[in-house]
Amino acid sequence: MKYHLFLLLILLSNNLFCQDNFEELDFLFPGDSIPSNTFMLDEVTVYQPLSFENDDEIKRYVILRYRVKKVYSYAKLASERMNRIDSRVDSINSKRQKRLYLKKLEKFVYDEFSDELRKLSRSQGRILVKLLNRQTGLTAHRIVSDYRNKFRALLYNTAASFYSISLKDKYEPFEDFEDYLIEDILQRSFSDGSLEKQDYALDFDLDELYVFWRDKN
Repeated sequence: MKYHLFLLLILLSNNLFCQDNFEELDFLFPGDSIPSNTFMLDEVTVYQPLSFENDDEIKRYVILRYRVKKVYSYAKLASERMNRIDSRVDSINSKRQKRLYLKKLEKFVYDEFSDELRKLSRSQGRILVKLLNRQTGLTAHRIVSDYRNKFRALLYNTAASFYSISLKDKYEPFEDFEDYLIEDILQRSFSDGSLEKQDYALDFDLDELYVFWRDKN
């Protein structure tokens, strides 16, 4: 008798399982007049979980996230301006006119952003230099050298060195752990919409970076 009861339960469970698999459920969504049994879900990006050894590491990450979000807009704007400058300069045939145009542009940018940039801390300035490299593929030193002249680039880099900043710094998430964290912050922020994504010169796969630093540590 117990055997027959056990067999009956199995048969019932299989029958219910089959019913669950093939049962059609219709949903009526707002704005629709016809029920449907299918619906589209928004794309969701799943990131590898970050691990921290202690509260201090968590605090440093939160501070870094604040700094990255604060200066990213400047790097993004610089990249957009460079694209427009390139288009404008290409349309100017005279070398003298090009120099005058870039000189006026430098003064305009200085007048527009000098007060805001002066408010950046050393750490924020260093991150901005890295993000300029990420967005444009050029170091800040190369940008000044190409768009103004090598002497100006040397002058700016010397001035920056007094604040422990090098305009020659590159964005290297596979070499610098902080750069990896910056990339993590950026991609998560693009995904959740807190930062606006822009086409950039240096592209990195966050999963590859995660595996690299996990195995290295």
